[in-house]
Amino acid sequence: MKSVLEYINYRKYILDFYTERKTLQGFTWRDFAKLVGFSNPVYLKQVCDGRYNLGKKVVDNVARAMNLAGFELTYFKLLVEFAHAKTEGVRQKAFEDIRAIISDKSPLALDQDSFKYFESWKNPVIREVAASMPGAKASEIAEACLPKITASEVIETLHFLLDFGLLQKNARGEYFETKKIISMKHKEAIPVAAKNMQLDMGRFALDAIESVPLSERDMSGLTMGISKDMYKRVVAELADFRRRIISIVAEEKADVERVYRMNLQFFPLTKNLRKKTTFEEKI
Repeated sequence: MKSVLEYINYRKYILDFYTERKTLQGFTWRDFAKLVGFSNPVYLKQVCDGRYNLGKKVVDNVARAMNLAGFELTYFKLLVEFAHAKTEGVRQKAFEDIRAIISDKSPLALDQDSFKYFESWKNPVIREVAASMPGAKASEIAEACLPKITASEVIETLHFLLDFGLLQKNARGEYFETKKIISMKHKEAIPVAAKNMQLDMGRFALDAIESVPLSERDMSGLTMGISKDMYKRVVAELADFRRRIISIVAEEKADVERVYRMNLQFFPLTKNLRKKTTFEEKI
């Protein structure tokens, strides 16, 4: 589902959330109401139809039922405040806060010329480390990385990040991120562009099993039998999960202590168990 940052009408966002869940899961308005805790099974439908307004006391519950967290939760609450402001001053303040979040939190969308960013693990890691170690030398940044890297590789990566506007440098020589979140305009190309990065990150995850203490890592997995419809539902849940994690991390104001990588991998362990059609054809 699209990010809530692409909406200015909270009713439209609720309706789109419901419609997507209905398509994927057979979700009903009654299910939605039960999830939030409403006794009226069609209250949220009536909100979407404009018959009722979403009250302040239930905004958090509705937002969290739609898996909103971090700055996305804040943004949704601002949409409601903007829609129901009693005075022009309150409405204007809400609108300014909405614009500020869009400006600060909306992803920096890279075009085809920037595919290189997704080709190496060094780019996202050095970008985070450089911004989190003000004034650090290239050798210090290299030393901070667990995957071994040289100072010259750090310098080369920093030049690339600066050239493409993914980092900026202030008068004190400190690096800072121009945008916390990076995406690609052509999202269908990410799996191809990021193939080498994903291979490297997979190897790093295997190394971490041996080299990183249990207290500093979390790894688990599920093995399951699924249908084509279940596959689609799981992929949608993974997309929502990634979005929530991004929202939480981008909202965090605390100083960065470490750079972590989260791999979400969902892949087949058998061939298609039904001979008539291939799984690939179904999905």
